[in-house]
Amino acid sequence: MKYIVKQNEPLQLENWKGLKNDDWTPTYNILQREEKKAVLEALKDEQGYICCYCESSIDADGCHIEHFKPQSLYPENQLDYDNFLCSCQLELERGKPIHCGNSKGGWYDEILLISPLQLGCEEKFKYTFDGYILPAYPEDTAAATTINKLNLGINKLNAKRLKAIEPFLDAELTPNDVAILAKGYLIDKNQNGGRFNEFYTTIKYLFPV
Repeated sequence: MKYIVKQNEPLQLENWKGLKNDDWTPTYNILQREEKKAVLEALKDEQGYICCYCESSIDADGCHIEHFKPQSLYPENQLDYDNFLCSCQLELERGKPIHCGNSKGGWYDEILLISPLQLGCEEKFKYTFDGYILPAYPEDTAAATTINKLNLGINKLNAKRLKAIEPFLDAELTPNDVAILAKGYLIDKNQNGGRFNEFYTTIKYLFPV
């Protein structure tokens, strides 16, 4: 989970919400296509095109606007841009394990759910060289619950993390080669076409530079 720095809400959303009057109240369910597209693009941009939870790459398809505080529990935050994230998995796939926002669903716990908007969230988790994610500290119930509720430790994601790790494990690489490779992988999104490489914090944890 990578720390996300929120930016200003898109002007399109701000203007649309500003149309509120005695006869009309904006809600997320009636958010117009143009405004919703602007929100999604803004979220992907501020996250560097990686999922807010698992850090898989996200593009036009296969992602959705995630309410960190669920609409069902916090209707007053349903159009709060600071409550919006971009999560992978747009549609539920029959027979395939769900994770991230789809797995979280309407669950929320202020104490047990670690937020990617929380400074220091990256330090709550550790990663293994075979792609597993674990609480950084065994006694951290919140980290363990977050991994469980978001399904961040399923085989699908473990395999994807391992694929990102494997180039760094090449036996022919010297420690200096690995350091150079890691430095290039962990390049800031502003120097990489607006994108972070997926599983950024996995590589950062295993191959610090």
